[in-house]
Amino acid sequence: MPAKNPVKKKGRAKRHELVERLRALLRGRFGICAGERIGVAVSGGADSVALLRLFVELREVLGVVLCVVHFNHKLRGKASDADEKFVAKLAAEHGLEFFAAQENIAAKARRERANLEDAARRARYAFFEQVVKEGRVSRVAVAQTADDQAETVLAHILRGTGLAGLAGIHPQAGSVFRPLLGIRRDALRAYLRDKRQAWREDASNRDGTRTRARIRYKLMPFLEKKFQSPVVEHLCQLSELAREDNAHLEFECELRLSAVAKERADGMAIGIRELAIGKKQPKNQSRNEEEFWREGARAMAKRMVRQLVKRVKPRLGELTSLHVESVLHLAEEGLSGKILQLPGGVEVRRERDSLVFSAASSPKDTSEPGTFSLHVHLPAAGEELRLDTLSCILRLRVIDWPSEGRETSKTGAVLDRSRLRAPLELRNWRPGDAMRPRGHQNRHTVARLLNELGASRWEKESWPVLTSAGKLAWVLGLPVAEEFAVVEGSRAAVVITEEASS
Repeated sequence: MPAKNPVKKKGRAKRHELVERLRALLRGRFGICAGERIGVAVSGGADSVALLRLFVELREVLGVVLCVVHFNHKLRGKASDADEKFVAKLAAEHGLEFFAAQENIAAKARRERANLEDAARRARYAFFEQVVKEGRVSRVAVAQTADDQAETVLAHILRGTGLAGLAGIHPQAGSVFRPLLGIRRDALRAYLRDKRQAWREDASNRDGTRTRARIRYKLMPFLEKKFQSPVVEHLCQLSELAREDNAHLEFECELRLSAVAKERADGMAIGIRELAIGKKQPKNQSRNEEEFWREGARAMAKRMVRQLVKRVKPRLGELTSLHVESVLHLAEEGLSGKILQLPGGVEVRRERDSLVFSAASSPKDTSEPGTFSLHVHLPAAGEELRLDTLSCILRLRVIDWPSEGRETSKTGAVLDRSRLRAPLELRNWRPGDAMRPRGHQNRHTVARLLNELGASRWEKESWPVLTSAGKLAWVLGLPVAEEFAVVEGSRAAVVITEEASS
């Protein structure tokens, strides 16, 4: 006699496999022990609701006490409040304690001059840490999936990244862990439908102006259909391999810094030679071996710079590859006494044969968080500078002007490569800066030009300009300086493009 409902049987087998898979992960990789109080972060969306339902099925097997944690970002008005009520009701249905907090994230982002998504993430995770610190739970489970991991890695690749960016989302970070990183989003939704469990949809997730939404709903489906159907699995595997390699290199970096960096009252100091800058390579090497040694030494030097900045940084601020290159340039060619300002309130000072990394504490640094000075290497294809105070990204690249010039007709920010002279410096505008923009008859101060653009006071403090051997060549939002503009016969050009940071 045939089975009455073979589809339902198949569904039960899949559900059982999903629950068992999570049980093995929780006991194995994440070391969940009986008696633990686990907070499940539930936004109301499908992924987090599925995570909660899976934990509910496993709580007796694992012997854990479950709680529900929810953060209301107040970004969608009544819809955000409805999400909170939905999650509170769901917690009550399963007899679980419910911990919630809320904050006006839009106002917070404006107040901090921060990216909206970044401000939301920081506030949410700060609440998770608070719940743990208060002893309400021992740790918090977050419902990021394999699809989230793949999208994150792809977003980092498109933006330009190193090994740390390829590592993507980490399975564990402090008291937060992510047990669904190996599970697809579709599998979780199928599980919920079989359970007849409702969830909330956030319409802003489909906002096509956001990079993540375009990756999720346009790029990923295209890649799966036209190139590799298991693209999500491949990107997740890439992230795991990158995470392993990055962890090893970070360990090696820590060992080296513990041996050569010195802690001082004003910060951290390291010798120029210890950064392997200008240090002679081992003797009796072939040309290939010599090149390999130099690349390895410079890669470790960059990693050490990032780690030193991280140790002394007093506030938020993203260090880009251009910032790191500027520090190495200070080590290679900077004069003793020169100071470099970095994001996050960090300054690097050259003291004879050492670099000193410290938290900048002068009144000027406090009032001018956008101060920066970066040495620019050309060609710099793919290099980018994120300016958080202006919520934008700047990219500089060298192109062949005769063949690629038409593609830049809309940007207006094109300089003749042959007219630029070292050192090239990308820095914030300073009082006294002046230039003659292309198309203007006279030379004007940048202060006047920025006023005409309508730039606010705090925007002007961190407004980016490019100088060539000390002369102003370009100012964001203005035509390039006349003496650096491309002309008939120009062969190579430097293109500067701007886009909003996501």
